[in-house]
Amino acid sequence: MGCVAHLIGNNEAANVHLLRMRSFIALTVAFIGIAQASGEQRNDKILIQGNAAGMQTEEIDATGTAHVEYSYNDRGRGDHITATWKLDAAGVPTEYEGHGNDYMKAPIEEQFEVKDGKARWKNRSEHGERAVTAEAFYVPANPPPEFAGVLARALLKAPGHKLSLLPAGEGSIEESAKVSVDGASGKVELIQYRITGLGFTPQSIWLDHDGKTAASVSSWFSIIPAEYEPAIAQLQAAQQEADNVWSGRLAHQLAHVPKGDLVIRNARLFDPGDLSVTAGISVLIRGDRIVRVRPDADIKPSADAEIIDAHGRFLMPGLWDNHQHFSDVEGALDLANGVTSARDMANDTDNFLKRVARFDEGNELGPRVLKAGIIDGTGEFAGPTKMRIDSAEQAIRDVDWYADHDYVQIKIYSSVKPELVPIIADRAHARGLRVSGHVPAFMSARQFVEGGADEIQHLNFIELNFLFPEVKETRNRDRFIKVAEHAREFTPDKPEVREFITFLKQHHTVLDPTVSIFEGLFCGDPAVVTPGLEDIVRRFPPQVRRVMLSGALDVPKGKEAAYHEAFPAMLRLLKALYDAGITIIPGTDALAGYTLHHELELYVRAGIAPAEVLRMATLTPALVMGVNKDRGVIAAGKLADVVLIEGDPTQNISDINKIATVIKGGKIYDPAAVEKALGVAPRQVSQ
Repeated sequence: MGCVAHLIGNNEAANVHLLRMRSFIALTVAFIGIAQASGEQRNDKILIQGNAAGMQTEEIDATGTAHVEYSYNDRGRGDHITATWKLDAAGVPTEYEGHGNDYMKAPIEEQFEVKDGKARWKNRSEHGERAVTAEAFYVPANPPPEFAGVLARALLKAPGHKLSLLPAGEGSIEESAKVSVDGASGKVELIQYRITGLGFTPQSIWLDHDGKTAASVSSWFSIIPAEYEPAIAQLQAAQQEADNVWSGRLAHQLAHVPKGDLVIRNARLFDPGDLSVTAGISVLIRGDRIVRVRPDADIKPSADAEIIDAHGRFLMPGLWDNHQHFSDVEGALDLANGVTSARDMANDTDNFLKRVARFDEGNELGPRVLKAGIIDGTGEFAGPTKMRIDSAEQAIRDVDWYADHDYVQIKIYSSVKPELVPIIADRAHARGLRVSGHVPAFMSARQFVEGGADEIQHLNFIELNFLFPEVKETRNRDRFIKVAEHAREFTPDKPEVREFITFLKQHHTVLDPTVSIFEGLFCGDPAVVTPGLEDIVRRFPPQVRRVMLSGALDVPKGKEAAYHEAFPAMLRLLKALYDAGITIIPGTDALAGYTLHHELELYVRAGIAPAEVLRMATLTPALVMGVNKDRGVIAAGKLADVVLIEGDPTQNISDINKIATVIKGGKIYDPAAVEKALGVAPRQVSQ
């Protein structure tokens, strides 16, 4: 996990989201400050979903040099970084050196210095220099989280509380709130600051009155001294209140609510049911529902109706992303990209529920969300959740909790004991919930389905079925590495592959393949931009661009050909699954919105017709999730969740990126305006 990721923050809750981000433990992770007095030491705890995961130690020596070591364990992965740095009188780094490994255990070597009026930096993905005539703060690619505390203090000292950032961008800081908490020596007042310029949204950090960093907290990943650990919930609540004000203001500014009827005229309507595209269609919307869908001549708008002239644009139902983990920015990115329905596949059990409520109330930008609750086992590789079980009684308790809180699905994770899978599945089905997940370690995908799973997340678990029982421990990186090494061996014409595909069809198993993840993992170069997002990433805020790297696995010597052929082999398997009638629903488990578009492009690259892919992203998930009464097609009585697109994605799937207007529940959103509010530059339109 990259350091810029820490400065930008955390976005996740479960699995490969983390490993690609660099790409997305990124957007809310954490900051922790450094003690200011020479020789002072401190230790900070790292908590993932409230579970102890690691430590950060800091010391400043007699020369003023900071020495920090930072490490944590997340399912066998996690950063281990040692770093040193020096600051000038303004608190801006003049030297930085870091060593260790990132989240996926790739080696880290990083240097920065200011000398003779020039700033020079070098890390795995960057090498540059720039003349500096004023203070400019270098943001390392992989520092300990503490470095954000250094940034916060430098910003507070800077004129106007602003600083140029290196390699690019500008940071600013403002005070947000003060909270009194219990400290080691009584009550202590902590100050919340919000830093802008690191990510899509402002990021919070807590300082005390001496300027030392007190904590960085989130529902996912927190770094905090032991004395303040009891105050985490209190700090989270204050932080969430500030986030709510920001996101609420954005939601109300960017949503346009028609005063009367809304009529879309002169559209080319896509029907996912029969895959037809019909020109000259009007859609009458009243409130949050579609009232009528007819040829233009058959709909006479009322005098006070608001008219959207589609000018022949492509009109389709809102898209679905069936594998997300919502935090502070995914909802807005979804709406900017035409995603009006989504499924969250693992999250915290507190703030997440409130976020979904804000989506529904219109107080935060976001799609309609169906909730899947994660359950895992215990031990070193246990996932980021409080729902950890070792017994049938615990399994039933957790299933019941999710059912009682309006979840629609259970996601079984990798450390669940195989013998508990049928117990979870039976209880979930009895409560009306679907069952899916990672295939737990020490069982095969076949056994997982036989145990009651309705759906499998991630295409690699299909591949791993053919490696069982040789590969049984899949909680570590072997679930990626062994697939990279062997995927090309399991061609669709092999008897064991054909037989297993038939088995999945007979059991009506649904697949959430998240194939774009594996394109990045197996691309061979961890320093390149995530494949398929190169043009998009250029438009992102400068510091966000730095975390949008592939995070590719290191390719062992002699395995180059296998890794190179792995992803094309997975696409061939995906096409074989589709041809056999396996139900496929697209999800990302990565950057919201934009990655979904690329996921759909990959399905077409696999050989699936673009119109069929659009059906997978609209009607199919509505049917799978049992909400097709309200969603999936544009028809009278359905929810008014629709998207207008330039071009025709049934002919060129890449046109899915050219979204002009998004309507969710009758509210109108301009994608360009949403992007602008998040710091995303306008899309360049070719003439």
